[in-house]
Amino acid sequence: MRKLFKISFNKRDFRFVVGIIIILAFLYFALLLARKGGGSGESLTISLSPLALFKYSLFSLSRMGAAYLLSLIFSLVYGYFAAYNKKAEMILMPLLDVLQSVPILSFLPVTLLAFSTFLSQNVAAELASIVLIFTSQAWNLTFAWYQSLITVPKDLDEASRIFRFNKLLRLKTLELPFAAINLIWNSMMSWAGGWFFLMAAEMFTVGNKDFRLPGLGSYLQTAADKKDIHAIFMGLFALVLIIVILDQLVWRPLLAWSVKFKIEYVESDKEPSSWFYNFLQSSGILEKLDALWQVISEKIDMWSIKKWPFKDRSEEGKESLFSKIIFYVFVIFVVYEAVKAFGVMMDIPSYEWKEIFRALGATTLRVFIALVLSLAWTIPVGVAIGRNEKLAGWLQPLVQIIASIPATALFPVFVLIFLNLPGGLNIASIALMMAGTQWYILFNVIAGASSIPKDLEYTTQLLHLSKWEKWKVLILPAIFPYVVTGGITAAGGAWNASIVAEYIKFGGKVLKINGLGELIALSTANGNYPLLLTSTVVMIVTVVLINRLFWKKLYDLAHEKFSME
Repeated sequence: MRKLFKISFNKRDFRFVVGIIIILAFLYFALLLARKGGGSGESLTISLSPLALFKYSLFSLSRMGAAYLLSLIFSLVYGYFAAYNKKAEMILMPLLDVLQSVPILSFLPVTLLAFSTFLSQNVAAELASIVLIFTSQAWNLTFAWYQSLITVPKDLDEASRIFRFNKLLRLKTLELPFAAINLIWNSMMSWAGGWFFLMAAEMFTVGNKDFRLPGLGSYLQTAADKKDIHAIFMGLFALVLIIVILDQLVWRPLLAWSVKFKIEYVESDKEPSSWFYNFLQSSGILEKLDALWQVISEKIDMWSIKKWPFKDRSEEGKESLFSKIIFYVFVIFVVYEAVKAFGVMMDIPSYEWKEIFRALGATTLRVFIALVLSLAWTIPVGVAIGRNEKLAGWLQPLVQIIASIPATALFPVFVLIFLNLPGGLNIASIALMMAGTQWYILFNVIAGASSIPKDLEYTTQLLHLSKWEKWKVLILPAIFPYVVTGGITAAGGAWNASIVAEYIKFGGKVLKINGLGELIALSTANGNYPLLLTSTVVMIVTVVLINRLFWKKLYDLAHEKFSME
C-alpha cells in the first residue's frame, strides 16, 4: 500500500505540468476575449408542443454530427502527429491527458463570449454548442487512433514499405483499416458522451445573458423548468427513439461491416450482425457504392503517387525553419499568458480560496461515493453478462441503449424522486454522477469477464473451487485491469458531471449544494471570471494528481500482477 501512494517526479510528470500550463494560458486568453464578448442574450421561446420535437431533434442531430465530424478530423490529425513525430509526442500526449481532465462545461461560457467578440450572437452560440459537444467526443477518439497507429503489426508495416506506399496510400490501405474497429467502438462512446452534455450545450446562462438554441436539450430543460412531466417524458421518448434508430441504422451496420478488417487466424464463433447491413448487401447498394469508390480511389492513388512519391520516414529531413519559428512563438505566447493567469489567481481573496478547497472536499467525497456504488453493482452484473452468452444475447443490447440515454435528460426525474427526502439533493447529485459514469465500468467489466480463457474456467471446475474461491483466484484478478480502465474514465466523467449535478435549475428555481461543480456553475452564472478560472484550474490539477498518484499506480499493479500472459 505504501508503494501504491509513493510520490515520484519524472520527465512524464514534467510534461503533465507543461500541459497544465498550456491549458491555463489558453483558458486565460479565452477569458480575455470573453470579457469583451457582446450579445444581448435575448431569450428564445422554446415550444413544448409535440410537433416541435421533430424539428428540435433535427437541430440537435445536426449539432452532434458537426461536432463528431470536427472530433474525427481533429483526432486523425492530432493522433497522426503524436504517433509519427517524437518531439510532438512528448507534448501532445501529456497535453491530451490534461485536456481529458478539464471540466468541459467551464469551456462553454468562455467559448461563447470569445466567439461573440467577432461573430453574431446566434452564430457564436451555435459554434460554442458544437465546441462543447466536440470536447466530450474528441479525446477518446484521439487516444484510440493514436493507440492503433503505434500498434500496427510489424509485418504489415514492412509490407507497406516493400510496396513503397506513400503516406496517403499507407493511411488508406493500412492505418485506417487497422484502426477501423477501434474507431467505430469509440465513435459510439463519443456520441453517448455528446448526448450527455446536450442539455447544457443548448440552454445556458452567462452573467445576465440567457442563451437558448432550439433542440432536444433545450426542450427537456424547459420542460424541467416548468415541471411539465408530460413534456419531459415526450422529450425522453424522442431521445430514446433517436438513439435506437442510430443504433440500428448506423452503428450496428458499421460494426458488421468492420468485421472484414479484423486480424485473426481463427474465425470467431459469433460476429456482429445487422439486419440493415444484410438488407443493403442483398439489394446491391453496397456493391454499387464499392464499385464507384474503386474508380474514385484509383484516380486519387495515381494523383497522390505523382504528387508525393514514396519517402521512408528515416530519410525525412529535419524540421524546417518555419516550424521552429512557429514553435518559439507558441512558447512565448504560452509563457506570457500563463504568467498573467497566475497573477489573476493570486489576486483571489483568501476567503475564496478557503471556499474553493472546502468545495473541492465536498465534490471529492461525492465522486468517491458515486464510484463505490457504481463498482458495487457493475462488477457482479458485468461478470454475469460477460460469462453467460444467453444472458448477454438479450441483456447487452438493452444495456447499450440505456447507457446511451444522457443522464442529464434523466436528472429532472431524479430531482422529483429524491427532492423531498432527507439529503435529497445530495442523493440526486450522486445519482446523476452514477448515471453518467457507471456504464464505463460496466462495459469494461463485461469485456474483461468475456475474455477469461476457457482453459482457466475448466481448471477451476476440476479443482472444485467454491464460488468465493473462484472469484478470488480467477475472476477478480482477470477483470482487475478492466476495472481500473473503467474506473479512471468513470472518475473523470463524475468530476465533469459535478457541474450539472451540484447546480440545478428546476421548476423555475435554482437548487444547489456546496461543491466545486457548484462553484464553477455559480461563477459562470454571475460572470465572475477570476473565480471561474481558479476553480476550473483547481479541478484540473486535482483530477491530474489523482490520475498520476492513484490510477497510474493501479495501472502498473494491473500490468505487473494481473496481466494474462
